[in-house]
Amino acid sequence: MGEGWGEGKAVADQSAIAVITESDLYQYVARSRVHNRRKKHAAVSDGLLRDLAEINIGDPVVHEEHGIGRYMGLVTIDLGGETNEMMLLEYAGEAQLYVPVSQLHLISRYSGQAHENIALHKLGSGAWNKAKRKAAEKARDTAAELLNLYARRAAQSGHKFEINELDYQAFADGFGYEETEDQAAAIAAVIKDLTQAKPMDRLVCGDVGFGKTEVALRSAFVAVMGGKQVAVLAPTTLLVEQHAQNFADRFADFPVKVASLSRFNNSKATKAALEGMADGTVDIVIGTHKLVQDDIKFKNLGLVIIDEEHRFGVRQKEQLKRLRANVDILTMTATPIPRTLSMALEGLRDFSLITTAPSRRLAVKTFVKPFSEGSVREAVLRELKRGGQVFFLHNEVDTIENMRERLETLLPEARIGVAHGQLRERELEQVMRDFLQQRFNVLLCSTIIETGIDIPNANTIIINRADKFGLAQLHQLRGRVGRSHHQAYAYLLTPEYITKDAEKRLDAIAAADELGAGFTLAMQDLEIRGAGEILGEGQSGEMIQVGFTLYTEMLKQAVRDLKKGHQPDLDAPLGITTEIKLHSPALLPESYCPDIHERLVLYKRLAVCETVQQINAIHEELVDRFGLPEQPVKTLIESHHLRLMAKELGINAIDAAGEAVTVTFGKNNNIDPTEIILLIQNDKKYRLAGADKLRFTAEMENIEVRINTVKNVLKTLQNRCLPK
Repeated sequence: MGEGWGEGKAVADQSAIAVITESDLYQYVARSRVHNRRKKHAAVSDGLLRDLAEINIGDPVVHEEHGIGRYMGLVTIDLGGETNEMMLLEYAGEAQLYVPVSQLHLISRYSGQAHENIALHKLGSGAWNKAKRKAAEKARDTAAELLNLYARRAAQSGHKFEINELDYQAFADGFGYEETEDQAAAIAAVIKDLTQAKPMDRLVCGDVGFGKTEVALRSAFVAVMGGKQVAVLAPTTLLVEQHAQNFADRFADFPVKVASLSRFNNSKATKAALEGMADGTVDIVIGTHKLVQDDIKFKNLGLVIIDEEHRFGVRQKEQLKRLRANVDILTMTATPIPRTLSMALEGLRDFSLITTAPSRRLAVKTFVKPFSEGSVREAVLRELKRGGQVFFLHNEVDTIENMRERLETLLPEARIGVAHGQLRERELEQVMRDFLQQRFNVLLCSTIIETGIDIPNANTIIINRADKFGLAQLHQLRGRVGRSHHQAYAYLLTPEYITKDAEKRLDAIAAADELGAGFTLAMQDLEIRGAGEILGEGQSGEMIQVGFTLYTEMLKQAVRDLKKGHQPDLDAPLGITTEIKLHSPALLPESYCPDIHERLVLYKRLAVCETVQQINAIHEELVDRFGLPEQPVKTLIESHHLRLMAKELGINAIDAAGEAVTVTFGKNNNIDPTEIILLIQNDKKYRLAGADKLRFTAEMENIEVRINTVKNVLKTLQNRCLPK
């Protein structure tokens, strides 16, 4: 065996055996395939919200100008020698609309209420414009309110932390794992926030077990070393206990005092913790929402870390909101509630997404099946035979003892413990510790295990009456298993008959078995529950009318306009849309990109590009993945370059036929009319063709000449007719 380069290689000289690791052999650290697949979409908010890859025939979509219709597939149409790919939409009365792929920025998936309840719009009726205007007014008012709130916050000066690089590195080295790319980016973003003079308010969204706790630990270290106290809020006492253990372990080598406040503490420990918080001798305190009550005093609180904010009640959330103005806030969640999600995406709250699974982590295999004793026995024995442990979740405390007797009869081989919220604190703590130390191998429990408890040896969870749980809750519960490199299993057991909504939730959770599925699940949660919670109850009506995605786009545009000091245009709430006709095929041919979903995604990504650099990046990606582009692909790319140029000028439409280019200006264009008159006087090829149309005459024998001619016309208008 030849000499390698391995850093961790062990050689037993006597037996001539070399032990080498996978990374020694391949010169790189094994990484999750999911990470590589996701790395393509760098822009988190764009990639996840606008991705049409999941759309199916018959799904409702929203067309910005025509309203809600159903997606009926991509079709290729020959329009007088010009072959184009179109998206076919069906509207009320079986009316059909063909949307050119260059206009997919006008299309978004409909989210807002259950799909079967949606009424399709009638093409040509005024109902859609009325609904859209109403939603635009609401978005404008909401944007003004939000900007006011965030402006007040931004105007306040927060504490600017200094970082001692040597100490920080020593703490970071205690992590013991390699940071994933997303995790490193989230840590860097949090550190950057802490070292700025305005208060931090960052949401870190990462799936269960993807390393959010390390982000919290690093931020706590920076705050404590900067002389401030840290409060960590968790929704359950068991999670408080686990966080307290993690924090105590990581800070053991540093002069940092960690305390916890939970019902597991005796009165002496609680009194000592409260006194330490008040006099500053306790640096980090971990507790439930009791930490933010008015009678709790901190000497110098600087950072609040909130784990799973959506599990707190309305009153606690209000208390948290009052805190936000004065201290740095870091919120961590695995499935953001829609309100948090949309706020984050609209740039009104800073947002880090951790979608990279730790190296060698496997996705949990999920099965939905009717309850039967045979399948329960089979699932439990499979886990016990490989030395693992099982969570059996039965969320009815009244009947949990009956279920215990049933399981003991069914599984005489198992050692069964019982945990639920009505046990006395000491009993509950003892059961959980016994399970962690493997005195039991099956834990019959209620949802008290839902949040955060880490039992690496438990790799099967059975959820009885899974139809009674919400999507976020099912996702969290499933996250109790699969924390190591062993394959984990989740069995969602239901009665024979369940509601349509429950069926949909279970289908969604079973389909989202990829690692890092939490973010996508939050979007589906929206569709199923209706989107009333997004920005307060008053908005649900408008949102259901136009769909969640379009409404948040309107909100984003309204925020943008108000930031610039402009009043949002209620008739065109998403700004100007340019229709470009080059009378030549502009598409991704099936021979070039065979997968219909892939084509749909690429069309959409091109349609939402806002800069030349973004279009060029997609062009490079196409060459890299599919080879040199054919002419229809080049024409498609060029049409998007022209769209950006036209948008700057306020142009609604460009029509480049064989002998002339006709440009139609929008109502709110940016053109200086006197310059247009001078242009016509100086160049006879230009003439007016109506109140809002300018025509340029030229011979354009092929598509390349046509594209260049349109570019030159737009450049002339940019150089001569835009106000200086």
